[in-house]
Amino acid sequence: MISALKKDHLRIASVNVNGLRAAYKNGMAAWLEPREVDILCLQEVRAPDAIVRQLLGDGWHILHAEAEAKGRAGVAIASREEPLDTRNGIGDDYFATAGRWVEADFRVADAEGNPAQLTVASAYVHSGEVGTQKQVDKYRFLDVMSTRLPELTKHSDHALVVGDLNVGHTERDIRNWKGNVKKAGFLPDERAYFDRFFGEDIGWKDVHRGLAGDVDGPYTWWSQRGQAFDNDTGWRIDYHLATPDLAAAAFSAVVDRAPSWDTRFSDHAPLVVDYRL
Repeated sequence: MISALKKDHLRIASVNVNGLRAAYKNGMAAWLEPREVDILCLQEVRAPDAIVRQLLGDGWHILHAEAEAKGRAGVAIASREEPLDTRNGIGDDYFATAGRWVEADFRVADAEGNPAQLTVASAYVHSGEVGTQKQVDKYRFLDVMSTRLPELTKHSDHALVVGDLNVGHTERDIRNWKGNVKKAGFLPDERAYFDRFFGEDIGWKDVHRGLAGDVDGPYTWWSQRGQAFDNDTGWRIDYHLATPDLAAAAFSAVVDRAPSWDTRFSDHAPLVVDYRL
């Protein structure tokens, strides 16, 4: 059984590593080792499976989906306890080799200490580009997400989708939102998907926003150009999307923002959420 049965909370972290080999070269291990993460979800892994297992090391059960296109995408779930079941792919054969979605089922405990099932998905939504096939693929992926979320609600007692979803939902999620309303990542049609995810139709919750409140950010990605990181000119595009009961169990959400530009191991910062199940 997952370690939530051994302590009073479950810690789930998500981070787009922008290449796992580069992240480890730049200090990811020093962040991860003391963080006491139970389930680690990675996006943009961009490494062969053997390298992923070598870098993460012993002590993890690893589910990893490589992208067919070498050096692109790739998602993983690493857990301290073995999953009950795993699945690779979001359910559309068009994305079968894209390395953008994996799921794992875990046994946890409910509020009364009874066994329950938790499904966790690590997702990497396309960045998109207006007027190109990349944007067409992004909308297709979001369409399939709109179908998959209700399926996950029925599949498990609790369900969680984490990762780099490449959309800022509201004006609070992008520092320079006025300059991005016609660009991929903040298009009205993209944001409408998130309205539906969090609306009555699908009914999931934005865990990070719920805990942070009505504030700017906290941002999870900063452009490599200019002084974006130093000036905190960022985007909040990394999420924990949860079914309502699971979202209600979340009590802490932290963006592990590096202390300085030169100490980052990725252009994204990890989003770490604690759930008391």
